[in-house]
Amino acid sequence: MTGAADAHLDTAIHALLQRVTAEAIMPRYRNLASGEVEDKGGNDPVTVADKDSEKLLREGLAELDDSLAFVGEETAHADPSILDRLDQPCWIVDPIDGTRNFASGKPPFGIIVARADGGVARSGWIYDCLTGRFCTAHLGSGAFIDGERIAARPTGKTPPVAALSLIFMQETRREATRRHITPAYDLVDIPYCAAEQYPRLALGENDVSIFERTLAWDHAAGVLWLNEAGGKAARPDGSPYRVDEVGRTGLLGAASPALWDELADLYARLD
Repeated sequence: MTGAADAHLDTAIHALLQRVTAEAIMPRYRNLASGEVEDKGGNDPVTVADKDSEKLLREGLAELDDSLAFVGEETAHADPSILDRLDQPCWIVDPIDGTRNFASGKPPFGIIVARADGGVARSGWIYDCLTGRFCTAHLGSGAFIDGERIAARPTGKTPPVAALSLIFMQETRREATRRHITPAYDLVDIPYCAAEQYPRLALGENDVSIFERTLAWDHAAGVLWLNEAGGKAARPDGSPYRVDEVGRTGLLGAASPALWDELADLYARLD
């Protein structure tokens, strides 16, 4: 896509995410009725707002480009065969990222959309439903927040600041992480929301993160955005993150390549 086409798409996506937030998400924030929250299993909630948001996003994205397949978190939960579309040109959607927070009536939460082709994210958009922060990236074109280009910056603190998501790790690996990795960092709470965690890695709030579960709707846009900002997100062995590697675990993110290398060296001790 050309720069003009990217800008036009950004404007259209921004308008769509604002509309979906206003119509499907915010009316139910701190206003969910009994029975409007379900557990998909493993303490993974879904609300009526997630489902309504995904429906509106599917319709709106089809209006923008109906040649792309649609892979939404809730659609794929209902029909896992939809994940086969991830190696095709497709939209990838998390209708509410941070549902656990949303269902509890607290921030952060957002909407994540990516456009992928050949298993690689080509464009990504991350929208904070409460603040309106809009992160955008297109492959090879830099990273932006609310239209302004940004460069990832570390916190500058010693030791570096780490937000380590261990909740999906097996207990033995979790304990190994505590032994070999956590002593090297100043640990802070994770936000339970990739739409918040990736911006924190670029904006001088966190230096490094570990993600064990690496579902495409959680990470496609954020990985692209952080890499375009000059940080680094990749598999622990250094290979690029691909959206079509269904079931693969392990992803490291950092505010700079040097910080990523340090984390990857420590992470290698877990094997």
